[in-house]
Amino acid sequence: MREKVEEAINKIRPMLQADGGDVEFVDIQEGVVTVRLQGACAGCPMSQMTLKNGIEKILKKEIPEVVSVESVP
Repeated sequence: MREKVEEAINKIRPMLQADGGDVEFVDIQEGVVTVRLQGACAGCPMSQMTLKNGIEKILKKEIPEVVSVESVP
């Protein structure tokens, strides 16, 4: 499942990079994907919306086993 998550994140990455940000896949345990927001995304006040309404939504759609996406510093 790690490979599926990495592939999906690689599809999302260009959208984030276009705004000066990025996302790093950290881990997945029991369907919870952990990521680290980087660049402009790390300090953006909209980062939680990006995380939940963007990254999490896409990952859940592509990989039904994903329960949620959480960000770590």
